[in-house]
Amino acid sequence: MNLPNKLTVTRVLLVPFLILIYMFPYDSAGITVPVYHVLETNISLVNIIILFIFIIASITDYFDGKIARKEKLITTFGKFADPIDKLLINTIFLLLASDQTINIIIPIIMISRDTIVDAIKMSAASKQVVVAASKLGKLKTVSQMIALGFLLVNNFPFTVLGVDVANALAWLATVISVISGIDYFLKNREMLTETM
Repeated sequence: MNLPNKLTVTRVLLVPFLILIYMFPYDSAGITVPVYHVLETNISLVNIIILFIFIIASITDYFDGKIARKEKLITTFGKFADPIDKLLINTIFLLLASDQTINIIIPIIMISRDTIVDAIKMSAASKQVVVAASKLGKLKTVSQMIALGFLLVNNFPFTVLGVDVANALAWLATVISVISGIDYFLKNREMLTETM
């Protein structure tokens, strides 16, 4: 297995690890999780750990694609596993929705969009058509990552201003997600409807 694929597998394996860290019943186990108070913001050590893992995973996501293209290490497994990377982002959004940090509608829309786009890509692949990543798709991913960063630190440092920037960014990422999904559909509608 080449290095890019190893990095991809590592990110996939991080998903159950993140769920365990976030959902573990610390109180029942008699474990007191430190909470840091910074500029009127309470930030749990659990959230800091999740954020740290997420940042590392995001960096490896960037580098495995770059290495694969530069060293011509693009494989069938890599193409298959690449969409699975969305699992990490969507899982964190679902975890945040589970404790009502964000509205459950946000991850539902994002996961629905990803499912539709992946279906379009699979349909295209069956016809030997390559659906290139769009700028809107990349903007969607970047907006999700930024939103998650602020959500995991409980809107720091904007809590001082009393403005919920983190949730606003999550909704913005959701809107961009919808727009990019519509863009994928419109660009590929002829291929999808040719046999209707």
